[in-house]
Amino acid sequence: MIELRKETERVILVGVSVPGQEMTEESLDELCELAKTAGAETAGRIIQNREQIHPATYVGKGKIEQIKDMLWEEEATGIICDDELSPVQMKNLQDELGVKVMDRTLLILDIFAARATTSEGKIQVELAQLKYRQTRLTGFGTALSRLGGGIGTRGPGEKKLEMDRRLIKSRIAQLSRELKEVKRHREIAREQRRKSRIPVAAIVGYTNAGKSTLLNKLTGADILAEDKLFATLDPTTRGLKLSGGQEVLLTDTVGFIRKLPHHLVEAFKSTLEEAKYADIIIHVVDCANPQMDEQMFTVYETLRNLKAGDKPVITVFNKQDKAEDGMVIRDFQADCTVKASAKTGEGLAELLKAMEAVLREQKIAVEGLYDYKDTAKIQLIRRYGELEEEEYRADGIFVRAYVPADIWDRVSRGDSPKSRR
Repeated sequence: MIELRKETERVILVGVSVPGQEMTEESLDELCELAKTAGAETAGRIIQNREQIHPATYVGKGKIEQIKDMLWEEEATGIICDDELSPVQMKNLQDELGVKVMDRTLLILDIFAARATTSEGKIQVELAQLKYRQTRLTGFGTALSRLGGGIGTRGPGEKKLEMDRRLIKSRIAQLSRELKEVKRHREIAREQRRKSRIPVAAIVGYTNAGKSTLLNKLTGADILAEDKLFATLDPTTRGLKLSGGQEVLLTDTVGFIRKLPHHLVEAFKSTLEEAKYADIIIHVVDCANPQMDEQMFTVYETLRNLKAGDKPVITVFNKQDKAEDGMVIRDFQADCTVKASAKTGEGLAELLKAMEAVLREQKIAVEGLYDYKDTAKIQLIRRYGELEEEEYRADGIFVRAYVPADIWDRVSRGDSPKSRR
């Protein structure tokens, strides 16, 4: 019996440390995790300190020779560079080393392609991949072009290159139209949620911080949650009822990461914008990760780029079951912080209370006596607000509640009840 098995790729990680970027070692640790997620094994790593990245080969000539030696010693099949390579850099490195050359962007795109399950996710990933490849057609790879000096080098290669360009351009246009339609449907869904006046809480955070596990624990969503980078890609929305009767929609979003490829941000903009239109941001942080502060900075920077930096933020310092004792954790940019473990359930009751408190600040408090003929108004309060107390008396119905500002005029007409912000 012949056993067929997929050979694991062995790769060398390559990074360049330039002045002002002291986190190269940590960035390569993350690149190692990305490679593992993609199914590759890290055979070694090389970091070069330079004033700037080499414009032609990413690293200098001496490091290229060192990489060659390590490739031979470790029997590696390729290298992964920690930054996005230009077409020239990628081609020159491949010519020098004679092995597969990848960059961080290509690696993340590959992981996203493997993780996409919905039609929207697949469209977004393919669009990002094609835009990445479109800029790398000219002069890259002998299969794409034979254009050069001398007799017999013209004609067919140029036709092949132009055909590839045209096919990619046509496919990008088609996918862009499909994505525009998907975005239109997403905007309709957002408008329907807005009309229903059910508040939305977007769960954001660095990849592998525990967002999907938190959503599963709070709502029983049963979506994939693994200890891997970008374990889930497609956003999931589930309903949650708080103790005061307030219903909330929780939306899980794609994880953030440092050096998130520009093409992915553009392709996934409609998905990432769930944070922009949410009423609350639930920022999940892996407090057991040594790079916690850097990861938090990346998340807030991404939120600002999405124009979602003005939303109320509840930071959940997750994975308390793995955190070191006595560790000082804080987030000065958050409105509220909670220590929790989505895996064990620790601190989730405090998180729900914090959500109620933040949502309450966005409402108008109502307290007073309603006439029995105004029961329709109380129904509106029940449906859209948070009814804390309801008492039937001889002269009317006493109510204490919190209601959204946009329905205040519908529940407060007449000279009753009294209100306070």
